[in-house]
Amino acid sequence: MHVYFITGASKGIGHALCKELLQENNLIVCVARTKSEDLIHLANERNSKLVFLEYDLANNSGLEGLMEEMIRHMSEQPQSLTLINNAGVIDPIGRTEDNDSGAIIKSIAVNLTAPMILTSAFIKQLHSYQIPKKVINISSGAGRNPYSGWSSYCAGKAGLDHYTRVVSEEQKSVPNGVKIISIAPGIIDTGMQGRIRESDKEDFELIDRFVEYKKQGMLSSPENTAKKLIQVIHSDDFNELVAVVDVRDF
Repeated sequence: MHVYFITGASKGIGHALCKELLQENNLIVCVARTKSEDLIHLANERNSKLVFLEYDLANNSGLEGLMEEMIRHMSEQPQSLTLINNAGVIDPIGRTEDNDSGAIIKSIAVNLTAPMILTSAFIKQLHSYQIPKKVINISSGAGRNPYSGWSSYCAGKAGLDHYTRVVSEEQKSVPNGVKIISIAPGIIDTGMQGRIRESDKEDFELIDRFVEYKKQGMLSSPENTAKKLIQVIHSDDFNELVAVVDVRDF
């Protein structure tokens, strides 16, 4: 049995990843603020193992306990363990001086602090498992390039990339350590993209470019992106990858 812990599982890439991984020999433990009834229905149709935990990742104080709960759902010795930190928020959008402090705090909590705590708990709580263990942090080109109006999102994703580099270095010296990567998935046709296109130009000056991406059919579907991500995760040379990568390089 291969075990996957996936955050942000009720929509977008997370939802597509769950659908793709719902197979007989897999256990999928999903985390989202609300359950996805169609995923539950699909799991029943396929006779697949799916657990859905409702949790708001902005509540950082309960994340170690959340990891404990995810692990408790493993009913047998797994063949591999994979944590996919996918959940993310784009807000606040706007010049930094106009951003509400609460929205800044939530952005960093979901985009950076939650993946850090979950990764830390994953490594600590599963250190005795002598099997392949992977952490996949879903990053963004925004962590590698500045976008006016996205100061919180860019900062969170840049932090996630560099955190991944550090943990990768740490784990190299650990026997049977965790292999961790931070991967940018490209531009995907998700609800986050819809939110971006609803922005005011004074808040996000590149909005016309993102509107054109949609008009010109330049957005990848969540389903195609999920397939590419899984190909990377399952590739024979996964353990040789550098810590920070882009799915479009594969």
